[in-house]
Amino acid sequence: MKGQTAIITGSARGIGRTTAEEFAKRGVNVVIVDIDESIAKESAEEIKEQFGVASLGVKADVSKPEDVKVLFEEAVKKFEKVEILVNNAGITRDNLLIRMKDEEWDAVLNINLKGAFLCSREAVKVMSKIKYGRIINIASVVAFIGNAGQVNYSASKAGLVAMTKTIAKEYASRGITVNAVAPGFIQTAMTDKLPDKVKEEMLRMIPLSRFGTTQDVANAIIFLALPESGYITGQVIHVNGGMYM
Repeated sequence: MKGQTAIITGSARGIGRTTAEEFAKRGVNVVIVDIDESIAKESAEEIKEQFGVASLGVKADVSKPEDVKVLFEEAVKKFEKVEILVNNAGITRDNLLIRMKDEEWDAVLNINLKGAFLCSREAVKVMSKIKYGRIINIASVVAFIGNAGQVNYSASKAGLVAMTKTIAKEYASRGITVNAVAPGFIQTAMTDKLPDKVKEEMLRMIPLSRFGTTQDVANAIIFLALPESGYITGQVIHVNGGMYM
């Protein structure tokens, strides 16, 4: 993958940051995308200094078409092409169905699902020109098992799985593979906010008896981005310690 370029949304921290670092270790130029411009640029500079690859930090709200268009324009201007897209940006706005506000539903669907749609739409334009591409969408175990209090999040991730399969069918002839990684309970800043009781209940559901790490997820993403994974498309890799089989 050395010399390729990867755009990773939501990559200033958590799974996205670990993934960006793993790409950089392999000589891949990285585009760090975050809603906070200073964090995006700072993270890009840190990765550049640590791994010696070219990097770019871009502020973008992935739910806004104009932001996504500018993101890809800046990436292509600097790197000429983009071979890899990781749709990782995601948020939660948890609430029980009867209490869920319209804005909580809209916010999660707009970032988690519409954001991946907008980024993928721009990506296939760039990738089709070189007849090569890897799109990896970050879904979730709750897309398959559901989770009380997360009707919006579960729906967004289930929609992402369906979108993965559809885009995979549409662009296979262009040499573009589209797959998803569905993490289980991963230790991140987002999950650290959950009450201890919830964490204990989740741990009992995991046969491997541990929570996942951002590294566990990044490993699966890297695998799907490899040129050697070119015969895998429309698939979901579950990274959940056996929580869902």
